[in-house]
Amino acid sequence: MKWVIPGVLAGVVFFAAIPAGAAEGVEITPDVVYGHKHGMALTFDVFRPRENANGAGVLFIISGGWYSIWAPPEQSMERFRPLWDRGFTVFAVRHGSSPKYVIPEIIEDVRRAVRYVRFHAERFGVDADRLGVTGGSAGGHLSLLLGTVSDKGDPNAKDEVLRSSDQVAAVVAYFPPTDIRDFVTPDYTGKFPALKFPTEQADDCSPIMHVTGDDPPILLVHGDRDRLVPLEQSERLRAKLKEKKVPHELLVIKGAGHGFTGENSNRASDARVAWFEKYLSE
Repeated sequence: MKWVIPGVLAGVVFFAAIPAGAAEGVEITPDVVYGHKHGMALTFDVFRPRENANGAGVLFIISGGWYSIWAPPEQSMERFRPLWDRGFTVFAVRHGSSPKYVIPEIIEDVRRAVRYVRFHAERFGVDADRLGVTGGSAGGHLSLLLGTVSDKGDPNAKDEVLRSSDQVAAVVAYFPPTDIRDFVTPDYTGKFPALKFPTEQADDCSPIMHVTGDDPPILLVHGDRDRLVPLEQSERLRAKLKEKKVPHELLVIKGAGHGFTGENSNRASDARVAWFEKYLSE
């Protein structure tokens, strides 16, 4: 795992006591502000099991094409049920969205989200050392960066949150771009504005460039008919993880494209839950 100097995100951050929404089986705390950026709030929703919480937390990165969209948590809670139903507290993290922000700026947001959860772990009822991260496509890419690039926090930072580490203990990424150098091309930048940043920064934004032997266990899940993010992206990362002896697995779902439905979705979800149960246990 490569250690880097944490970025600074402007704004005063605090934990607000937000009334929790009621839903059977899960306690919902919406719109927790984990940072401020250009006068705007960065937020996540918390889904905490009402019973049998296992003390582990999973940050679910809400991102597709590096767009991060808000939805009422009561409408999206079923998406996270497989996790909170097994005792995990889920943090549905939104980042500064494309087209306003590009990938290097977005990375700093998700890194801060991990720091914030760790700093306030006791309040959220989770173990600061048992945090996992997951997402699909762009969310998978950002999850992998959190797994392969982290730091211990800046002990001299004025902002207390920035003194906390952004390291995670396990990663699950669905159909992720792993080498951004392959996507900083006209074919992709025209569709995904978040890729419109100086190409010399592509190495820094590519998980495959940062794999080291102390990275956390990583599960990749990819369809073999994915035309948007080819399976090769996960296969190449798997080779690098194997070279560095990082615990890992690549689950290839035959016949699946960019996104899973029906039984393929259930299979991917079961694999994700099992991975976190294995590596985020006490």
